[in-house]
Parts: sequence; C-alpha cells; structure tokens
Amino acid sequence: MEWFVLGVFVVACIVLGGVYWQLRRRHMLRWLPTFLRERQRFQLPKLDDEIHVILCICDHFEPKWGNADRETGRKRVAKWVEEYPKQFGRFRDADGRPPRYSFFFPIEEYEKEYLDALAGLCKAGFGEVEIHLHHDNDTPEGLREKLISFKEVLLGHGLLARHKHTGVAMYAFIHGNWALCNARPDGKFCGVEHEIPILLETGCYADLTFPSAPSATQPPIINRIYHACDRPDGPRSQDVAIADGASTENALLMVQGPLLLDWSKRKWGFMPGVENGCLQTSQPPSVERLMRWLQARVQVPGRPDWYFVKLHAHGAPEVDHEVLLGAPMVQFHEDLAALARTNSTFHYHYVTAREMVNLIKAAQAGFKGTVGEARDWELVSDC
Repeated sequence: MEWFVLGVFVVACIVLGGVYWQLRRRHMLRWLPTFLRERQRFQLPKLDDEIHVILCICDHFEPKWGNADRETGRKRVAKWVEEYPKQFGRFRDADGRPPRYSFFFPIEEYEKEYLDALAGLCKAGFGEVEIHLHHDNDTPEGLREKLISFKEVLLGHGLLARHKHTGVAMYAFIHGNWALCNARPDGKFCGVEHEIPILLETGCYADLTFPSAPSATQPPIINRIYHACDRPDGPRSQDVAIADGASTENALLMVQGPLLLDWSKRKWGFMPGVENGCLQTSQPPSVERLMRWLQARVQVPGRPDWYFVKLHAHGAPEVDHEVLLGAPMVQFHEDLAALARTNSTFHYHYVTAREMVNLIKAAQAGFKGTVGEARDWELVSDC
C-alpha cells in the first residue's frame, strides 16, 4: 500500500511538473490568472441575442520578411493586390461592404512601389494602411523621428486618417516583435520604455499590438478595450489600465484581440491550446473559431450587441498565402454569409482598424445608432 501511495505521489508530481513547465514555456502564467479570475465573463451570446460582429484583420504586413530582396517583396505585394479583389470582391457584409483589410506596414521595409500598389488596393475599397515598426536599442529621439517621417511618407501616398475636426493626420500602431514599451524580459527589439507619450505626441490614435501570447510580452490584461498611461517607473506601461472614469487625455487606447484557452487543441490529453486570434496556415479561420472570438467578449459597456473581433496575421510571406488568400478564407466569408441568412439576429461588419476605433469611440460616447452610421465617427480617410 505504501508503494502504491508513493507511486501515485510520484506520478502526480510528474504531471504537475509537466503542467507547470508547459505554462512557463508558453508564458501563460502572465495571463492565465486573469483568465481564471474573469472566466465567468467569457460566455457565448445567447441564440436569440441581437449581435453585430465587428471584424477587423490587422496584418503585420512585411514584404521583406526573412531578409527577402526588393524583387521578392514586390512579388509578395503584387500577389495581394491582384488576388484580394479577385477572391473577396463578391462578398458583402450587413452594410453592403466588401471584406476590409488593415495593412500595418513596417517603417524599415519601405519601398515606394510597395505602397503605391497597396494604395491602389485601398482606394478600391479593400482596406487601409497603418504603421508597424521593428526596432532595437532605439532612443526616444530616434523613435519620434521614425514615426514622424513615416507619417509624411504615408500621407504622400494618399494614406492615413485625419481627425474629422482638427484635420491632424493620425495612425494606428502595432509594435514589431510585440515589444511595446520595451516589453521583452531581455530588453531586445525596442529600447524605449516610455513609448506611449511619443506615440500620442506623433498622432497615434490606438495601439493594436495585443494579444501577443505565447510571447513573454503578453500583458496580464486580456480581452479588453482599455486606456494605458505611461508609467515613469519602468517598462510595460500597457500592463496597467487607467481607472474607469479617469481622464484619457494622456492615455493611449489599447484594442485587444481574443485570448482564451482552446480545449479543442489539447496537449498530452489535458493541456489546452491557446486561441490568440492569429490567422496562419496552422490556424485557419473558421466558424468554430468565430464562436471562441465571440466568447472573449471584447466589448464596450453600453453596446452589448457589438462584439469587437480583432485578428492578426503575417500575410506577406508566401507560407500563409493559401490560407489568407485562398480556399480557407473564402470558405470563412461564405460561412459568415450563410450564418446571416439563416439567423436574423446575426450581423457582421467588415472594418479597418480606423473604423473599429471609430466604433469603439462612438460606443464609449453612448452612441445608440447603427454600425454604418459610426464608421467615420472621429477619424476619416480618403481610402
């Protein structure tokens, strides 16, 4: 009997040790406590609930990924410009609009011909371009110069948004390598702990970097739309949300995508996978995943019928073209249309990052109208 008890104890220790190792390896200890604490919030809408899915795909669009040369980058951009209208031009959302895509273009990969081509796709109604940046060992001055200069470049291509009332050029931002505010434990791929004030100063209207799981840069805050202020005492200012009702004057809007446990993809039979809103070959879009995205309930109080679904991809490299420009994505759009036809309470809306932020701001202001009426609530664009 003693040997049996000892054996059970040893097996339990091995299992628990394995679980802990997996949690640490995937950096889940950074956000899993929040998930467990808030688990009652993560519920699917009821079948008869009137829901509006506000769907935004934010692509970290890197034509020179893998140290590709200029010609390879040109071919990657051309693939998107040619295939996107061909594959998705026939689809329409509840407002009669085609699928919209947000290209977060890296400052350090700029080539005029790339953005000329993307500008044509955007002006045809298929998306908009925002700012992405990979940097390392940077300085506040260097970061500020990069952002201001690239804003001017994008404006020269007829891209970027402007504030409806002030006319100031503004942009959405995704940090390369997920390392906003020097978030990596090793300090790589950034160097500027206090990025939020610089982003605000240079016209950033929202950060859409997260979730970043399984990266160690993942904040403990999950499935939220919130504001974060600079914290003078160190990095990772996005880890703390300002209090409800506090002034947002010096705070940056943080728009997160879904982050949940995925029990349909288990490891060892008992370790759940992670749903992080990523679209790639190993994570194609599907109605099953849509249900988890809705379950994350990324919402604004006062508009319980609006579900903000921000997804992310790295669509420029060839490895994911088949998923993002081929049959899996086509099937997903067909399935969305089928859901809307068979369920009168289900509505979906294709939006860009700018349009999603406009809808967030409208909801925060107490707007009770339709999605179509608030797409240009505060930020407008020629695209």
